[in-house]
Amino acid sequence: MKLKLPYTLAAAGLLALSASAEPFKVIIPLDGDFAGATARLIDVDTGETIDSVLVVEHSATFTGDIEETALAIVRVGNFSTPDFLLEPGTISFHKDNSAFGTMLNDQATHTATRLQGILSAHGKATPAQKPELEKLYYAVLDSAMVANIDNAYALYYFMYGPYELADAATIKDLFKKYPELTRYKRTAAVLHAAEVREATQEGKPFIDFEVTYDGVTKRLSDYVGRGHYTLVDFWASWCGPCLRQLPVLKDIYNKYKDDGLEVLGVAVWDEPEATKAAIAKHELPWECIINAQTIPADLYGIRGIPCIILFGPDGTIISRDKQGDELRAAVDAAMAKKE
Repeated sequence: MKLKLPYTLAAAGLLALSASAEPFKVIIPLDGDFAGATARLIDVDTGETIDSVLVVEHSATFTGDIEETALAIVRVGNFSTPDFLLEPGTISFHKDNSAFGTMLNDQATHTATRLQGILSAHGKATPAQKPELEKLYYAVLDSAMVANIDNAYALYYFMYGPYELADAATIKDLFKKYPELTRYKRTAAVLHAAEVREATQEGKPFIDFEVTYDGVTKRLSDYVGRGHYTLVDFWASWCGPCLRQLPVLKDIYNKYKDDGLEVLGVAVWDEPEATKAAIAKHELPWECIINAQTIPADLYGIRGIPCIILFGPDGTIISRDKQGDELRAAVDAAMAKKE
């Protein structure tokens, strides 16, 4: 299991803000390259822009009133801060872009330090020791989520906990226990993803989709369910783990292309020009559906990439979410049955 460390963390539970609006101030230091650019303060849950300002004298400053805490980021061009809690008071940022200056954001360092210690121990641990460290890591996140259940940091801990890939029943039980979590769009999206992921597991039929790019419409059914095994790689040019799987996919493709196996790339959450540049750079010999964005993710419950799915000749899902040697073994087993 790979543990991931949240950018910013709050250790203690504090009550949500009262109904009366209170003032906030957010100050983001920026280098001279952003002078005159527009900085946006964005609600992480909804994706909506809370406010926008121009970068002046190497900083962007947002001021306003807030009635309820919100998980937020500031984005300027291709720069984005880590998540932080928008709450009353003055919020500033360290050189590592972590927030400080208000109650919850100031307490972030304590839990971050604890989690970093667990991650460090996990990296040095023996295989027998790792499960207990993983259990401890997620216990710390769970504890922080419950402690902050009345403010927007609960959403943050939920997103970095084990629930992103949990089954639908587990998530529904959690929502029943902590109904405060159901007010967020992103928690609802995680539950929806779990439900559609369960509907697209091994043994289930494929779900078709279509993507139109540059005047051409391509469908998954143009490649899947047409009498041959098809390995579909949902990937993006910016995704390091995706790029590390490309040699594995090339090996599989070269091994079985003469036996009827086809490989298809589907670019999600990526800019078309970046996708095309990556295809050329890595000399991918298979076709790719470009600019699919969120369409396949919504239908297949994809929460992380690469997501690699092997479809049978009739479109039945044979394998999904395997990588490396596990993926090689799954394809070997399927192609052996073909023979």
